[in-house]
Amino acid sequence: MSHAARRALALGLLLLLGFCLPALLAPWLAPHDPAALDLAGALEPPGPGHWLGRDEQGADILSRLLYGARISLLVGLATVALSATLGTAVGVAAGYAGGAVEQALMRLVDVLLAFPGLLLAIALVAVLGPGMVNVVIALTALGWTGFARLARAQVLGVMPLDYVQAARSLGAGPVRIMAVHILPNILGPIWVQASFGVAGAILAEAGLSFLGLGAPPGTPSWGAMLSDGKSVLMEAPHVSLAPGLAIMAVVLGFNLLGDALGDWLDPRRSRE
Repeated sequence: MSHAARRALALGLLLLLGFCLPALLAPWLAPHDPAALDLAGALEPPGPGHWLGRDEQGADILSRLLYGARISLLVGLATVALSATLGTAVGVAAGYAGGAVEQALMRLVDVLLAFPGLLLAIALVAVLGPGMVNVVIALTALGWTGFARLARAQVLGVMPLDYVQAARSLGAGPVRIMAVHILPNILGPIWVQASFGVAGAILAEAGLSFLGLGAPPGTPSWGAMLSDGKSVLMEAPHVSLAPGLAIMAVVLGFNLLGDALGDWLDPRRSRE
């Protein structure tokens, strides 16, 4: 791994550590109940007792930020886990089967990729209804296509290799060849794609919540916090500043992690 990749990995892990740990420890770290409202203290600026200030309903922004990190982490990991599982299965099956099966599966992927991602997610959530489960379903319906194309490309690269041909000649069945001989050898790029995918899912969830299609009203979601702060942006910029910086830091952390993993897993980049 190059020196630049090590620095990127260290910074990415530092940002993610500062994201994941507070999310897991939110019940113990949050200084106030995130759902507690106090209109008398609405839009209070940062200060002792409320270190990031209060929002338009008087809720403590720091507490809502900590609990919102849990939602972002859950949505990001759940979406990528489902997308990677479905997309990798489809891509491996398409690459191994070839012929009409491959063409049919890849044309389905192309059709979904032809639609603007966020607009299709908005349409799916509008049909399914707001809610975090439906957000995960909508983002998974979009996210698996990238994993499918990547997995298929990797399978086409390893299919001619000796160990796959040897397994075939020894009578191994298609399922065993795909699960034992192909899948473990294509997981490196999948992991890289997954790290970028978590960042994209967190950003998409924030966008949907900003539009009122994600977290239910009152849920401490970063996107919903941004939406609440837009009406008082000039009067109380701290309401939007905290969730905006949190989203930026987390997305940057996952992108740096993905770039470092790509450098580590690619020998050609590691020698540069």
